[in-house]
Amino acid sequence: MKPLKVSATMIVSACILAFFLLEPAAVHATSKGQTVYVPGYSHIYSGDMGKPFYLAVTLSIRNTDPHSTMTLTQVDYYDSDGKLLTRHLDKPVELAPLAATRFIVKESDKSGGSGANFIVTWKAKGQISPPLMESIMISTRAQQGISFTSRGQVIREK
Repeated sequence: MKPLKVSATMIVSACILAFFLLEPAAVHATSKGQTVYVPGYSHIYSGDMGKPFYLAVTLSIRNTDPHSTMTLTQVDYYDSDGKLLTRHLDKPVELAPLAATRFIVKESDKSGGSGANFIVTWKAKGQISPPLMESIMISTRAQQGISFTSRGQVIREK
């Protein structure tokens, strides 16, 4: 049997083909529900002395599906030690197609710490485009302002 000669062009062509064949699956992934972990820093540290810089936290949840409603069943806020601080929902909340909602932790609420986080659970009647979940942290002090975002990560698929 003769060894197969593989050229660099063949390898590049195969990689490009694989990218285009696999990419649509990632872009068009759907779900019937998930549990999502979203970081939500109530403060960060600055300077050599590790001085805390307190932040307001906004959890933004956006239904990215243009045709289907989704239902939030849990929005819980935890501190750096994993202790439950606040349950933000008393009952499920529906988000219409392309609708958004938010949950706010005030800058004066220092209980979360630098490792604070949200656990969000959602469900839908059928397969839909998963929501976008981000936390936005912002604050100003004197003439200094700080803001940054963090994205949620799925930890359980329904």
